[in-house]
Amino acid sequence: MLDPIIAFFERVFRAIGRGLGMAVAWLVWPFMAAHGWYQRRNWLIKAPILVVLLVIIGFYGQFFWRTQFWYHFDPEFVQAYKFSERTTPAGQPVAATPGKCQPSGIVSVAADLTDANVNQNIWISSTLIYKLGFFGLDWDHTPFFDNKASFQRGVNQVVRRVGVELADNLGRVRGTSGINNDLQDARGKIQYDEYTWYFGLNPLGFKTPTPSFYRSAITGWQKFNTDLENCNAVFDARADNLLQLIDRTANDLGNTSDILRRRSEDFNAGWFDTRADDRYWFAYGQLYGLYAVMSAAKADFSDVIRERNLTSIWAEMERQLQAALRIQPAIISNGSEDGWIMPTHLATMGFYILRVRSNLVELRAVLDR
Repeated sequence: MLDPIIAFFERVFRAIGRGLGMAVAWLVWPFMAAHGWYQRRNWLIKAPILVVLLVIIGFYGQFFWRTQFWYHFDPEFVQAYKFSERTTPAGQPVAATPGKCQPSGIVSVAADLTDANVNQNIWISSTLIYKLGFFGLDWDHTPFFDNKASFQRGVNQVVRRVGVELADNLGRVRGTSGINNDLQDARGKIQYDEYTWYFGLNPLGFKTPTPSFYRSAITGWQKFNTDLENCNAVFDARADNLLQLIDRTANDLGNTSDILRRRSEDFNAGWFDTRADDRYWFAYGQLYGLYAVMSAAKADFSDVIRERNLTSIWAEMERQLQAALRIQPAIISNGSEDGWIMPTHLATMGFYILRVRSNLVELRAVLDR
C-alpha cells in the first residue's frame, strides 16, 4: 500500500535533483567555457587578462571589507559622554572651573557622528565601486553591500539638520548677533553632495570628494566648541530654540515614516524586496543619530527641561529610541503585515519612528504653551 506513495516521493526528489543539477550547470557553464578558452591562449593574452581579473577581485574584496565591517558601531555609544552628570547648560559658566563655560553636547555628537562616518569608517556612498554599481546596476537596487551606505546617510540626515539649527539659531543670540563663522562653514560643508568622488561627469572634471567636505565640518564644530568652552562663543539654550529643533526633527521623522509606509504597502515582497534593506538601515541610522543628539540636547537645555517639567516625556522618548535600536535583523524582510512566514521589518521600524515622533510632538506642545 505504501509503495506507490514512496515511488511518488522518489520521483519528486529525483525531479528536484535534476532541476538543481541543471541550474548549477547553467550557472557554471560560462565559467567553464571561459576557463577552456583561457587555457588555449598564450601568455601574451593570458597575462593582461589575469592582471585585470586580479584588479577586479582586489577592488571588490576591498569593497566587501569596507561595507561588511562597521567600526565603532554602538547604539549605546552616547553613554560614554556622561551627559547625565552635567549640571550646567551649554554656553553657561562652569562654577567649578572659573573662566570656563560648558561646551555643547549637541556639537560634540554632531562632530563625532561625522567622524565615525568618514574617519573611523570609509564613507561608502562616494567610493568608486559604489558609484560604478554591481556591473552597472545601482547597489541600492540590489540586496548586496548597501546597508552601511544607507545607515551612514541616515546618520548624516540627522547631522545635517543639527548643522542648520546650530548655525541659524543655537549658535547666536537671535536679533543681536551675527552667525558664527565656524558654524556657518560647517553647515555648508555638511550639506555637500553625498556621492562625489575625485572625478565626475556632471560637470566633467576633477572634484573634491565628499569626505573632505565632511572633515572640514568636523573642524568647524570642534573649533566652535573650543571657543564656547573658553567663553568666546554663544550657545543660546532658550526654550524657543529647543522647540524649533524638536519641531523640525519631528518633520524629518514624518518624512521617513512616509517612505517606509509607501515601501511597505507597495512592494511587500518579503525577503525578495531588494530596496527594503536600504530603506530600513537609513531609518535605523536616523534613529541612531537622533538618540545621540537628543541625549546631548537634554544636557544642553537642562534648565529648560527642568523648568518645563519635560523629564519624564524626554525619558520615554529615549526609551523608544533605545528599543528601536535593539532591532538589528540579519536579513531585512518586507512582508505583508498579516504574513506568517516573512516578517515585516519596515512596518516595525515605522512603528517605532511614529512612537518617537509622537514623543517629540508632545514635547513640542509643552514647550509651545
